Formats: sequence, structure tokens, C-alpha cells
Amino acid sequence: MDFRPVLYIVGFLLSALSIIMCIPGLVDAYFGNEEWQIFIFSAIISLFVGIVLILANKTESFSLTIRQAFLLTTLSWVFIALFGSIPFIFSNLKLSFTNAFFESMSGITTTGSTIISGLDNLQHGILLWRALLQWIGGIGIIVIAIAILPILKIGGMQLFHAEASDTETSEKVLPRAAQIASAISVIYFLLTIICAFLLWYFGMSIFDAIAHSMTTIATGGFSTSDLSIAKFNNINIEIVISIFMILGSLPFVLYLQTFRGNIFSLFKDDQVKVFLSLVFFSVFIVTFWTNQTSINFFENFRSAFFNTISVFTGTGYTTQNFNNWGSFIIILFLFLMLVGGCAGSTTCGIKIFRLQILYQTAKVQIFKLLQPHSVMVPKYNKIQISESISSSVMGYFFIFIISYIIITLILSFLGNDFLTSLSGAATSIANVGPGLGNVIGPTKTFAQISDSSKWVLIIGMLIGRLELFAIIVLLTPLFWKN
Repeated sequence: MDFRPVLYIVGFLLSALSIIMCIPGLVDAYFGNEEWQIFIFSAIISLFVGIVLILANKTESFSLTIRQAFLLTTLSWVFIALFGSIPFIFSNLKLSFTNAFFESMSGITTTGSTIISGLDNLQHGILLWRALLQWIGGIGIIVIAIAILPILKIGGMQLFHAEASDTETSEKVLPRAAQIASAISVIYFLLTIICAFLLWYFGMSIFDAIAHSMTTIATGGFSTSDLSIAKFNNINIEIVISIFMILGSLPFVLYLQTFRGNIFSLFKDDQVKVFLSLVFFSVFIVTFWTNQTSINFFENFRSAFFNTISVFTGTGYTTQNFNNWGSFIIILFLFLMLVGGCAGSTTCGIKIFRLQILYQTAKVQIFKLLQPHSVMVPKYNKIQISESISSSVMGYFFIFIISYIIITLILSFLGNDFLTSLSGAATSIANVGPGLGNVIGPTKTFAQISDSSKWVLIIGMLIGRLELFAIIVLLTPLFWKN
């Protein structure tokens, strides 16, 4: 395999990362924090390595094969997480390489799991860098999900690709992946600005508003306070964040269709309708459950609304310690973590459209058992689901479950308790954020678990973010054969 095109692109990504690193450096300099030097130093290192990779791997003709695309999707996240950890290592936090890499990988994969406590007293640069990592990861996964993963035929994403960029259909959005990526980037930036303005308007400081807007639209969940959103105790802020968590969980390609004149595209999409239905049904269930132990219906609904949406969208913000809500809520939230949002959004997990395809396929199979000679074709958004897409989704679902079981077993083998192992595996592979229980629960960090457990979770976060197949295919001997 020719690695030059892959490393060439990685070089450009690191060069771009070095420029972004200067932003928290400038913020620290503005507030008089001496740590601005650390970000400039990190930027120089990233830029140097990036330029070396560009110059060493420059080719006259540039093209990517399928195998190179698989390798690129993985190396992009690994290299950005690796160099993104440099500011954490040299900051006043004095994090070990394991902890720094864990924090960086959690950020870039928009997981939101953290090992850092005392956020309220941290310097602005580090807080902003955590938010920027999640913001970069959010837009990155959208672009990859729309432009690359469908081409690789990963887990049924080719069906989504057909909706998003098929040049032969009247429902096309834009004819080229590059145009789609640039247009989505603009929408992503605008939503971030709007969210920041509203958060500032309703009481956040400018800095907190910007940081939380980036982690909200990216459905990442990194906050500037150990108390997360509970610090602000502001219902208007909670409503704004809830709305934008949902917006970040919807297919961004549908926003393009909306802006191009098809204003009802969001409401016509089956995936969106099912997702919103599940969200509000879950909120109703949680509200009903918590109302049994407290007569304050409004406060119960407020807490249920925000925390359920946060868990379902994989964001990870909290306003309450939902560990105290009982075992039923813990189990429900565990399942919601694994489900995730819509395809082509900033969320992760199994995704709603895959569950829909599985349901439609199963429904057809059951129908054929009752009427063996009948002809019934499974459809998604009025598009026929081919056998290749059905098998791809079933393969994805199987590997997802197996990966989840393996990660859970390894975490348990490493000495973690049952709930920590079960929820830790879920948070990593579903890229959710806080776990469940008294060790990695909503009011805790991941600092207490062992380094070996952290590395297992790092791998899980990467696997989950890149749709499993993109990582697992690299482990097959066939991939490396010429």
C-alpha cells in the first residue's frame, strides 16, 4: 500500500490543528495567563510535523483507494488526538501521557468523558481547548459520515449517501462531496454562533457561552464547571442547550435541503420523526417515574427533559445526579446511550436509521412467515432497502454488540465493578460522556480508574466514533496484503 497520500493529508490536518491551537493561546494571553506559551509551543510542534509529512509525501498525482481511505479515517483521529494532547501534558495540570491522551481522544470523538476536576479554577486556554477539540470532532465526523463512510459501504451508510449526494436524483443536495462538506461547515458554524448568542443573552458570560455552544452543537458535553450546567441554575439556558443538542443530533444534510427551498424536508424524514418521538416519549417516562417520589411536577419535568435529551443525544451534560433516580432510570439511560441520534449528525451510537432498517427487515421476515408466497419489500424513507444494505446494517449491529461485550468483559477483568464496566463500555463505544454508578457517574470523573482501563476506553471511543468497520477492517490480514 502506498502510504504517501494518507500521510500527505494527515500533514495538512496537523498544520490546520496548529493554527487552531493558537486560539486558546491568544485567549490565555488576553487574560494574562502564562500558559499561552504552552499552546504556541504545541502549535509549533504540530506545524513542524505537519510540514514534514507534507513535504516528505508530496506526489504529482493524488488519489485515494478504498484501503487508503480506511487508513486515513483512522489515522486522522489518532494523530489529531495525539497532538491535541500536548497542551494537556505541558500545562499546569501536569497530566500523564495516558490521561492527556484520554482527555484529548474524549474531546475529538465528542465523548465528553473527563479525568480533570477543578474545572472552575482552570485557566481559560485549557477550557477553550477542550471545547475546540469537541467542536472539531463534531464537524469532522459529519463530513466523514457524508463524504467518506458511504463510499466505504460501512453499516448501511451508502443509503444515507444516496439521499445526500446522489447526482442522478432530483433529491440531491449538492453534486460533489467537497461542496457538501463546505456547505455543512457553514451551517455548523452559524448554529454555533446562534447558540453562543442565546446562551450569553440568557445569562452566561461570553467565554462560557462560546465554550458551551461549541460542545453543545457537537453533542460533546465538556463544560467549564465541575457542576456542568447545574452551575448556572437557569431554566432558559437549559432550554437553549436542549434545543441545540437536538439540532446537533439531526442530519445536517437535511438543513441543506431546507435552506435550498425544501422547508419540510426535516419533518418528512422518517429518521427525524422516529428520533423526536423517542426523545419525547423517554422524557415522559422519566418524568412519570421521578414524579412518584416528588410532588413537584415542574421541577421533575425540567430535570427529566434536560438530562434525558443530554443522554439520548450523547452529549453528557448534567443538572442532576440521576444515579439517585432508581435502577429503572439507570437501565433506561444505558439503552438510550447506545441508541444515539440520526445519521449525518454529531451524535454517535447505533443511530436511529439502522434500527429502522433492522425493524423493516424483521417485519418483512415475519410477514413472509405468515404469507410465504407474498412479495413485500422493506423500505426506508420510501426508498427500497437492498439486501446489501440490510446485511451491512445487520453486520454492523452484530459487531457493535460483540465489541460492547468484549470491552465490558475487559473492563471487568481489569478490576472494575459491574456497573462501571457496563456503563464505561457504553460511554466509550457510544461516545456519550459520563458513565453510571459511583465511580464514573454523572458527578464523577474517570480519574479513579486504572491506566489500563483508560486505554481500553480510548480504543472504544475511537472504534465507536469511526463506525466500527473503519477500525476493525484494519485488523484483518487481508487489508495489508498487496
